[in-house]
Amino acid sequence: MDATHWPAVALVFFFAGMVKGLVGLGLPTLAMGLLTIFMPPLGAASLLLVPSLATNVWQAVTGPSLRRTCRRLWPMGLGIVAGTWWSVLPALGTASGIARPALGAVLLTYAAVGLLDLRLPTVTGRHEGWLSALAGYLTGTVTAATGVFVLPAVPYLQALRLPKDELVQALGLSFTLSTLALGLHLSLRTPLAAAELALSSAAVVPAVLGMLAGQKGRAMLSEQCFRRVFFTGLGLLGLHMLAGTLG
Repeated sequence: MDATHWPAVALVFFFAGMVKGLVGLGLPTLAMGLLTIFMPPLGAASLLLVPSLATNVWQAVTGPSLRRTCRRLWPMGLGIVAGTWWSVLPALGTASGIARPALGAVLLTYAAVGLLDLRLPTVTGRHEGWLSALAGYLTGTVTAATGVFVLPAVPYLQALRLPKDELVQALGLSFTLSTLALGLHLSLRTPLAAAELALSSAAVVPAVLGMLAGQKGRAMLSEQCFRRVFFTGLGLLGLHMLAGTLG
């Protein structure tokens, strides 16, 4: 990547970290969408690995009960790993004409889900085990193809009707597993160069600063208003990516 892009990368990760601090998710989704404006999806996915892992581990371990969350969501975790490693979709970086429009479609879908406040029916204990594994597998396949791991993980976790703090912790755990699975998958196919790893590690600083700023701003900004702006922006970004592909 050209050195002239480094300030833009820092700004992207600060903004994405601020979004994550405000609503508990959005860093990889937003970062992938913005970074692919000036770099290939595979490069963007490699760049976000360390910041995504650092912020998600932080989010997972600071929740009310990591042990209880892991015990409940282990089938989803196994599904995420299986879906990422044995995806039925073309892998990120191997299908140059598919990754960008696929990411655009994921962003558009995610924006529609958020703007319409669509929620899945409540998942009952009788079906939770296999539904968790299925949701994890589908999330893994989308992750392997696009580098984004919000669908269907986020709507599914919302369907469990967890208390707010437990939901944020569950999101952090799900995103941590997705980041680890994707990182190992990518590193075995195309090992990260030392410069890429250093740049990805350096991106942790603006991401964490943004996350801290977002956490402070959470109390000052209406979450409903912010979600509206956030999901509208994601939808426009997804449209831009699809339009660029079609054009």
